[in-house]
Amino acid sequence: MKHYEVVIVGGGINGAGLIRDLALNGVKTLLLDKGDYSSQTSEASSKMLHGGVRYLENFDFGLVQEALEEKNLWLKLTPHLCFERDFYLPLYNYSKYAPWMLGSGLFLYDFLSHFQNRPFGMLNKEQTLQTIPSLEPKGLKGSGKYYDGVVDDAKLTLECLYDALIEPHAEAKSYHEVIETKRVQDGYEVTYKSLMTGEKFTIHASFVVFTTGPFTDQLLPKLNIPWSPQLVPSKGIHLWLKPDAIRAQGSVVLTTRDNRVVFVIPQRDSILVGTTETPVDQEMFNITATDGEVQYLLGVLKQYFPNSKLDHSSIISTFAGIRPLVKAEGHTEALGKVSRFHKIFRPDSHTYVLLGGKYTTFRRMTGELAQEIVPRLGKRYLPNLTLNPLRQTSLMPTFGKKPELTVNLLKKIIKTERVTTFEDLIKRRLSMVENPASLETVMGLPVEVVKSCF
Repeated sequence: MKHYEVVIVGGGINGAGLIRDLALNGVKTLLLDKGDYSSQTSEASSKMLHGGVRYLENFDFGLVQEALEEKNLWLKLTPHLCFERDFYLPLYNYSKYAPWMLGSGLFLYDFLSHFQNRPFGMLNKEQTLQTIPSLEPKGLKGSGKYYDGVVDDAKLTLECLYDALIEPHAEAKSYHEVIETKRVQDGYEVTYKSLMTGEKFTIHASFVVFTTGPFTDQLLPKLNIPWSPQLVPSKGIHLWLKPDAIRAQGSVVLTTRDNRVVFVIPQRDSILVGTTETPVDQEMFNITATDGEVQYLLGVLKQYFPNSKLDHSSIISTFAGIRPLVKAEGHTEALGKVSRFHKIFRPDSHTYVLLGGKYTTFRRMTGELAQEIVPRLGKRYLPNLTLNPLRQTSLMPTFGKKPELTVNLLKKIIKTERVTTFEDLIKRRLSMVENPASLETVMGLPVEVVKSCF
């Protein structure tokens, strides 16, 4: 029976970050995912590396500072995957913050970044409308401007995984589902099944780590792992809009009348809009946006951009994801107020579960867990190895000038970037925003030609 020191279940950003950290520290590790890597929560974010301006309201200063430090680290390490851009917070007569309060908050945001952010600014009404000409002018008092990062969330996950797999003692398998775990004296026997062939495999692991996000509460009892529900799952949806749907030179942060936050972020020759924050009452794997949720976001946009001709024809595609928020003791608070801090659980002596947190802080979260696991394997943990640049970049960049997609390049991407399905290629390796099922061509190549390369 093949042996691994650590088996990681779940190939989102936390799983990818953890296998990278463990592999760099010489740990023999296997990562398993039921679908493609980064195909669930970790590709369904608002595509931002950010401290979280709105978390200042909850006095989560430590979380904001940590996230800002990580944001600025990844801006340096992976400039091909992320970039800093301006965000504008409009202030209206009905806004709950006065201009001086917003200015104080944005100063605090820059302070918590150790002034590594580009400095904030306060704009009057005329200056705001020059930058965002389609914004509703009635009742507008001005805006606050600050800076955060825009990122290709799926590709950052993938490139962390690629970096780990350069190490000879790291392995990963997508479309392999864990179906059984059996506790043995010195660890676990883990059985998993290929969803492509049906073939089953059993291996031995000293430790099993679950980085399964919103699916954790359902999965662990099925695998006979001691567990009680810990999550408050929150659904968020996003829209990809046509680039001419809204006239805005910068990104806009809208605080709705029902106290939600909606981002409007031009990127990828499109405009990303999101998100909602609602309880989950449907199957979570491959979750999709409902008509009601799409209508809600369109309604918010029509309120703030009344002269924009926004309707369903403005939408290129939609996507949805689940935030795996960890509930507090006696949880009663609104979803938007639930803390984004992470927690590490240890159901038994050979099992770990990593839950919660923010996408931006994944390196800190997985580092905290690796720092506990590595010494238990009799090895010395070196925390600064993850500060090094990623060593394998994606062949098709998300931002900036792209190379021509040829059949040879396509075959190379499929081979070197661990592509299994057509959707894996379109959504996560080519970073296209269109619905894969609606495509007739892929970056100039006929769909039939692309599919023939698999």
